[in-house]
Amino acid sequence: MNAVFAPSAPPVAVLIVDDEAPARARLRDLLADLAAELPNQVVAEAENGVAALGLVSALKVDVALVDIRMPRMDGIEFARHLSQVAQPPAVIFVTAYDAYAVQAFELSAVDYLLKPVRSARLLAALRKLPQQQPLSTAQLARLPQSARSHLSCHERGRLLLIPVAGIIYLKADLKYVTVRTCEREFLVDESLTHLEQEFGEQFIRLHRSVLVARDAIVGFARSATDDAEAQWQALLRDVSDRLPVSRRQWPLVKSLVRRSGG
Repeated sequence: MNAVFAPSAPPVAVLIVDDEAPARARLRDLLADLAAELPNQVVAEAENGVAALGLVSALKVDVALVDIRMPRMDGIEFARHLSQVAQPPAVIFVTAYDAYAVQAFELSAVDYLLKPVRSARLLAALRKLPQQQPLSTAQLARLPQSARSHLSCHERGRLLLIPVAGIIYLKADLKYVTVRTCEREFLVDESLTHLEQEFGEQFIRLHRSVLVARDAIVGFARSATDDAEAQWQALLRDVSDRLPVSRRQWPLVKSLVRRSGG
């Protein structure tokens, strides 16, 4: 049985995330029509997942109505980053197509709305909120997904997004991974092996503990360190850091860099 909100309960705080203004307007109008049956308030709107994550970190949001396909960051990646938020909102996906995605949502018990969204369907989804838990890692793993556009980390109470396109290298550091951009370093709670599987087209393994962006290598120099495994070091754009290249990886790294014109 669907849960019923108590009459004295505060309005449900809703974030609408969709890159199309007409779609956001339709959801806003439907929510206004449902206010008598289920009090709600649209606290913010966003055109993509990047903007939405900033709003979630700054505002109290009970539920996010999230489109799937959006520029910069799609809805599924947005949901994956929510695990870094202290009190993540519930997520209801919105989709206009992709029957395979709908099936995945059903399997993982994640609610979804098909466009054009119907009033009764939206109400039914919102009435589940008191019982809905944040998406688990296992649920998200069953959703269709491509490589992320951003990595995320929690730092001093803030959620930080790191564009993958700006990452120079990734280095295993005990249970964390150090992410190096031209500006600074970040620590993310991820596995270097999983990152290699996800971003294998963009990064290459230099060493058992280092992945580097393929286009960041500008040359090589003989190693002057005591690392017996490394004979060469990779020289990088924008930073002075030199990364060890293991003897095992050296032939592959050299051939890939030459093939790409490096």
